[in-house]
Amino acid sequence: MESTLRFTETHEWVLDNGDGTITMGISNQAQGFLGDVVFVDLPEVGDETEAGETFSLVESVKAASDLYAPVTGEVVEINEELEDSPELINESPYSAGWIVKIKMSDEAELGDLLSNEDYQAANEEEEVE
Repeated sequence: MESTLRFTETHEWVLDNGDGTITMGISNQAQGFLGDVVFVDLPEVGDETEAGETFSLVESVKAASDLYAPVTGEVVEINEELEDSPELINESPYSAGWIVKIKMSDEAELGDLLSNEDYQAANEEEEVE
């Protein structure tokens, strides 16, 4: 599944649902860096997002990390299971640990996101430095 995802430089993953919406979460690398996730500050359905702007927060035993919207649009669904089970982000970051679904204002913004290959290459460079 990872190969079909797009990524932001701030470690969010994006799945194009093919209907004008995307599903997003945080990457496996991000959850690994954060450690055990203990809380997700979920936005409200109907909240507006602006690509590149913060709209939520993930807290772990080690740190709190802002979530950045990968696209501009409107939150149409949240993963309510994370309210009681935030550890799903650690256990299954690319499926059960999804965070929100967003109806995109401009689908062209998907082109601004990194492919899986580019994201992996960028992370390898970060680790080398």
